[in-house]
Amino acid sequence: MKRVALSEVKDDLSRYLRLAAGEDVVITRRGKPAGVLIGFKTEEEWFEYRLESDPGFLKRVSAARRDIRAGKGVPLESAFK
Repeated sequence: MKRVALSEVKDDLSRYLRLAAGEDVVITRRGKPAGVLIGFKTEEEWFEYRLESDPGFLKRVSAARRDIRAGKGVPLESAFK
């Protein structure tokens, strides 16, 4: 994780976006963390990030896991018959 001053990021945002595709970039204001720049190498990475950050999706995954633990799941094999 790289730390960069906001003034540097403002001067060369495209450079830091490229850098963020490989590692998160912590943007600082007066030496203190103020935000994080997260980059994506591919659209698939962007899509995965969106899913992992979506409260509705996470809620559905949690509910599905509870159902499976409670024996309410459908075996994968039977789903394709």
